[in-house]
Amino acid sequence: MASRKELSSVSSSGMASTGGTLDSPVKQVQIEGLVVMKIIKHYQEEGQGSEVVQGVLLGLVVDDRLEITNCFPFPQHTEDDADFDEVQYQMEMMRSLRHVNIDHLHVGWYQSTYYGSFVSRALLDSQFSYQHAIEESVVLIYDPIKTAQGSLSLKAYRLTPKLMEICKEKDFTPEGLKKASIGFENMFEEVPIVIKNSHLINVLMWELEDKSTVADKHELLNLSSSNHLEKSLQLLMDRVDDMSQEIVKYNTYSRNLSKQQQQKHQYLQRRQQENAQRQSRGEAPLPEEDMSKLFKPPQPPPRMDSLLIAGREQDHLHPGGK
Repeated sequence: MASRKELSSVSSSGMASTGGTLDSPVKQVQIEGLVVMKIIKHYQEEGQGSEVVQGVLLGLVVDDRLEITNCFPFPQHTEDDADFDEVQYQMEMMRSLRHVNIDHLHVGWYQSTYYGSFVSRALLDSQFSYQHAIEESVVLIYDPIKTAQGSLSLKAYRLTPKLMEICKEKDFTPEGLKKASIGFENMFEEVPIVIKNSHLINVLMWELEDKSTVADKHELLNLSSSNHLEKSLQLLMDRVDDMSQEIVKYNTYSRNLSKQQQQKHQYLQRRQQENAQRQSRGEAPLPEEDMSKLFKPPQPPPRMDSLLIAGREQDHLHPGGK
């Protein structure tokens, strides 16, 4: 799977903005039909089952509209391919596209999903890298399973401004997330998508629809979804198990914190009694001690993990969108 730890350097060198400012929000994503076909073709050629495919989106920004006009995939490679330089590969692809007068500016990336499960820490970190370098960038999530059932599933997401601030400060503590009012329901924002085709492509699609048989159209009404329902429920059960483990971690933290508070209270009581005895004997009280060094508070479990798990649960409950 492609890694995007160094995307900021690649993205900043190919920033796309025309007719608008970088602080203008993206209110619509316009995608060329060719881009949609390339994404579908990429998954059909390299995606198998739960295998995730990823790629780069190219285009430009016009006012508050993000126009995606081209894309190219990340090649599949294993850890044995030590000589493969992903950043160099992206730069060469963008340079080649520029030489043939094709849009070569970064505007985001795409990723396939398996039964609607795409919310993860890796996706959050990758989108933060893109959005930090190019504010208008989006991530396209393609669901091949729902698309195979006859309904194209392609969603565009961005990190909300609140989550961007949290990621910049790297404050994922429960207090930091609570202060920013971050919940799983407001981590991502969906941007409306419009698919644009040329007039020739529209004419071709009309001709293909006229030539299609009635039986093929009726296949879209097939209600047999037991296999998909079973798999979705299995994934949902896995997410519930993950959430249960997070609850166990939090309960353990609460018990340790309560135990430490009790020990601290007992220690302070003993010191007060000892100081009272020393005072009665005319002796000086004990010197003050740094309680934070004597009793180091236990580390709370990372809150972001439980938020991401809750987001994945919502993906399985509502696979059509967030």
